[in-house]
Amino acid sequence: MQKVIYSNEIETYYPYIDAKAHSSIRNGHIGSFDSCKNYTLFIFRICDIQQSALSSSQIIIYLDHEDLFVLCERQRDYELACALFQSSETNERTLWTFFQNLLKNDIDHLEDMECEIADAEMAAMVRFQNSTIRKIVTYRKELLRLKRYYEQLDALFDSLTLNENKMLSEDGIHHFTILARHTTRNLENVRNLRDYVTQMREAYQSQIDIDQNNLMRFFTVITAVFQPLTLMVGWYGMNFSDMPEIDWPYAYPLFIGISLLVCVALLIYFKKKKWF
Repeated sequence: MQKVIYSNEIETYYPYIDAKAHSSIRNGHIGSFDSCKNYTLFIFRICDIQQSALSSSQIIIYLDHEDLFVLCERQRDYELACALFQSSETNERTLWTFFQNLLKNDIDHLEDMECEIADAEMAAMVRFQNSTIRKIVTYRKELLRLKRYYEQLDALFDSLTLNENKMLSEDGIHHFTILARHTTRNLENVRNLRDYVTQMREAYQSQIDIDQNNLMRFFTVITAVFQPLTLMVGWYGMNFSDMPEIDWPYAYPLFIGISLLVCVALLIYFKKKKWF
């Protein structure tokens, strides 16, 4: 028998499930992958990466020489599993088709995501936006989710291809090995995208630092230009009675002229030094 069922329907199919496996399912004592003599039992989080987040619940797959059951806790997982499940002449073929359908469009989604990240990077370099950091954080969270998802599938296919209890034929091992390689490639793509987003964040932060440095340089130049004027104002602001410039009628215009000359001279000097 090959069927997708809800977990609470397990009692109905008791005659088809090994007693030890039935006890493990009923009591919730299921490892991530159990390869026993008469059956294989494993649990993982199912996900359609294009439409939904990684499910917080897990689905259970029971496989023996005669039966294949996919047990789901939630309706969303049940509907997704039913859409992926296609009965075939053998249990291993049906299981392989299930995972094949689960993964078949993932590479296109990852390529679209890569283009989206590249476009976001270009937009951030052309014009800084307050939303850029939020986008980077969103990308990192999404890629972390996908990384965990593919890591569990990678470990799952590795365990299946070991075929310790001889549940799979040679063709089945070959087919699941291909799926394992496909999953590994997806995992590597996700890791590369995570590195890309990290570099994007560092480049964006570096550009922000450069702009801040340029701004600080501008204020430093302004401060340096007016610092001599501050000294002159403080000097002549003391108003000593014996200062000869106090009574000279051209002292004020001369002071203005010297001030302007100092400002222009400093600006020319800073411009030659390319400080602004």
